[in-house]
Order: sequence, then structure tokens, then C-alpha cells
Amino acid sequence: MARLGRPDMTLVQLRYFVAAATRRSMTEASLDLHVAQSAVSTAIAQLERSLGVQLFVRQRSKGLALTDAGEQLLRDTQSLLAQVDEMTDAVRGQHHDVRGTLRLACFTTIAPFVLPRLISRVEQEHPDLRVEIIEADADGTIELLLSGAVEGAIAYDFGDVHDLAFDHLYDAPPHVIVSAEHRFAHRKRLKLAELAGEDLVLLDLAHSRDYFLGMLRDAGLDPHIRYSSRSYETVRSLVARGHGYSVLNHIPQSPRTYDGGELRAIPIQNAVASLEVGFVRVKDVRPTARARVIASLARELFGTPPVAPGR
Repeated sequence: MARLGRPDMTLVQLRYFVAAATRRSMTEASLDLHVAQSAVSTAIAQLERSLGVQLFVRQRSKGLALTDAGEQLLRDTQSLLAQVDEMTDAVRGQHHDVRGTLRLACFTTIAPFVLPRLISRVEQEHPDLRVEIIEADADGTIELLLSGAVEGAIAYDFGDVHDLAFDHLYDAPPHVIVSAEHRFAHRKRLKLAELAGEDLVLLDLAHSRDYFLGMLRDAGLDPHIRYSSRSYETVRSLVARGHGYSVLNHIPQSPRTYDGGELRAIPIQNAVASLEVGFVRVKDVRPTARARVIASLARELFGTPPVAPGR
């Protein structure tokens, strides 16, 4: 009985495949790789012939979609390439000379509080390492991680329902936000029950909505949502102009809003759990040296609650 020969694959073909799989586009992959689109298409076609399987389904309106075989190959190839990069760094003796590009996701409301400091530290300590940022909500961050489009993310703890590893950085306690003229503006702490009858301005992002409303209902409130917005700053500005209160976790150092309004952030007296912020990655994909550097710097910078806590 004839034995099947081993597939003849190259690292170049695998890198081109990962780029196309994460971008879901041959064109976008070629731009990232700085090669012609035909080079990416040819490499992937050769890879499919060598393996004897179809890796992508071409969809005109949605770009490339991975087949089951493609999904499996993507997971395995990411781990393989991470080990190749680590081996190369070890041979070159470049443990502290990490270079290349790392794509990092960040939950949209966390980004202004952590990314500027993190990127500044990266540029100081690893000038040849470029960080490409993608801001997203909770569902978008999870999708970016599981699809391999990013190597890591700074986000809230998504729990154990996904194949994600969570490295805790700091806790983000919730605060009640009111205008500077509100009757509670000078309070040091506040029970949520004291907000009964007040209008709510809700930060209406995926998962955030349930988190905030659940917190208020657990305190015995039936929140009356006067306004809602997906914009963190719009919520702050509406509250500063007296249109209601809100609950947020990340609190800027300045109480001023974009349009000149002024806010007060009041710690909550109730026993309300803080949100956990951490560095998140896919469990079964070995982190690259680049990802380990970013996670390490994030721990150094944010391993204790930052000056501005929150969501």
C-alpha cells in the first residue's frame, strides 16, 4: 500500500497564510507583508495543493472565510511561528532586542487610560517594536483574539466561557458620576439606593449595559434611562449638563468635559465588585516574544491600580 508523502510546506507560505487568515483578505495581507497580491495568492494555492485541502472559502462581499481545516491550520501555525520567532531570537541573542509589529486590541473605554503610557514605554525600551492598535467593544475584542487578528488585548475579564488566558493588571471600581451642581456633588461616598427617582445616562456598549443595569437593579433601583450613548465622552457631557447621573469605572484626572462642563466622581458605598482589567491572549497559542514584552510592560505600568481607576 502506497504511503502518502509529507506535505512540502515553507515558512513563507505559512506566514502568508496567517496574514491572509487574520486580515480575511489577500489584498490586505499583501499590504501588511509588502509583497504583491499575486505572491500571497500563489503561496496559499501551493499550500492548499500540498495539503490536499481547501483553506479558504472566497466570498465576494465578506472576503475570505476559513474552512474547518483552515481554522485548525491557523491555530497550529500561529504556535509554530511563535516558536520559530523565539528560536531565532535565542540564536541571535536578541532577547532584549524585540522587533517587528504586534497587533494589540484594547477595549475602547480602557484605551485612553492605558495605551499612551504603554506605547511610550515600548518606544523607549524597544524602538524596533511597532504596536498596531485596534480598539473594540467586548464582542469585537473577543472576535479579534479568537480569529488570530491580534496577538493580545487589554480588556476586562471575559470569564471562563472563552479559550482565553487572562493576566490580571488592576481592578477598576465603579463610581457614580454627577454634575458639579448636583445635590450629591460633595458627597465622599454614595449608596446606589439614594439615586432612586434620578434619571440615568447609560453607557450603552455590549456587555457594559447589562453590567451597569444589573448593578443598579441589585441595589433595588428601577433605572429610568433618560439618554444612552455608545460614546464615553457623550455620557460624561450629558451628565455634566444635568441630564442625569451615570456609573462609570475609568475616571479621567480632569473633571472637565469636552464642552466645558464639570463632573464629580463619587465612590460607591455598596459592596459592588470591581471590574478586572488584564492582558488577554488565546490559551492554546504560544505567545511570541513581542506579546511577552507587551504583557510584561503592561504589568510594570499597571500592576497596581492606576491614578485614574475605572471603566
